[in-house]
Amino acid sequence: MPARKGKGPETKTSTARAQPAPPATESSEPTFPFARYTSVVGVHTSLLAFSALILPASSPSLNIFARWDFSSSEPKPHRDIMQALTENPARTVAWMCAGAIVLQGWWASWIKKWAGELQTAGKADSTEVTQKKLERKGRNTEDITAFAQTAAMTLAGSAVFYAMTILFGAPLLSHPMQTYAMSLLLSVLTVLPPAYIFGPPPLGSDSPSLVSRLTWIRLFAELSPRTSIERALVYPAIGAVTGAWLGAIPIGLDWERPWQAWPLTPTFGAVGGYIAGSLVALVVSATLELAQADVAHEAQKAGKSKRS
Repeated sequence: MPARKGKGPETKTSTARAQPAPPATESSEPTFPFARYTSVVGVHTSLLAFSALILPASSPSLNIFARWDFSSSEPKPHRDIMQALTENPARTVAWMCAGAIVLQGWWASWIKKWAGELQTAGKADSTEVTQKKLERKGRNTEDITAFAQTAAMTLAGSAVFYAMTILFGAPLLSHPMQTYAMSLLLSVLTVLPPAYIFGPPPLGSDSPSLVSRLTWIRLFAELSPRTSIERALVYPAIGAVTGAWLGAIPIGLDWERPWQAWPLTPTFGAVGGYIAGSLVALVVSATLELAQADVAHEAQKAGKSKRS
């Protein structure tokens, strides 16, 4: 009889010792990477500004030998940045597209890695985490497929932007290369990152295809992002399109300035709007995450006070 009485308290203490496990899982929940996200956004936006201003001005044109006259020994006149950007708008926008493709590819891969880390951190079972790591090693073919789908969707988006630009009043018969270069830049800024992260919206009738289509509709038709990752994709896209639309206003002014050549102002407006949208996404996400952390802290303090 005394032995049976002794077993009762042991089971109670063992169950009581097993109860503090949930707080450990709560503390291991993924948090908003404020420092890393801020640094990456700063580098990304700075390099975008560099690729829009410095890269076209410092890069040589396609006709290199025509620019250099080796017969004369007189020093060449120094060109400022404005002159270098406006003397050949097609070359300027082409170099901007080249820089944006590299930067947007890096940006999309970083956001996809961030989303994968959040999904992995949400898994409590270590075996599932190990399985995810093993699956990542065999994703070379999937990555190639994702790159091909992203490139195809970016080109399709450039065609859509080209048609929209023509409908909004761009020259139909003249300046086709300039118009398409600007359309390609808009597609690289707005379509490439979500196409690489979410994949193209499938046309199937199964549940994953329906969820993917609804996600695209919610983000880019309803403009309703819910997470910090979605805001990092939607807000810059809105800023790029808005900046390109506002950038077309100075072209109609009768000033006859070199920087009014088509399509310089809409192109720089798109890059400036994208940078502004990225900064707005950073501020909004950081503010919401800090507010949620404050609410959770206050709720935790209230729960401790009730227990005491």
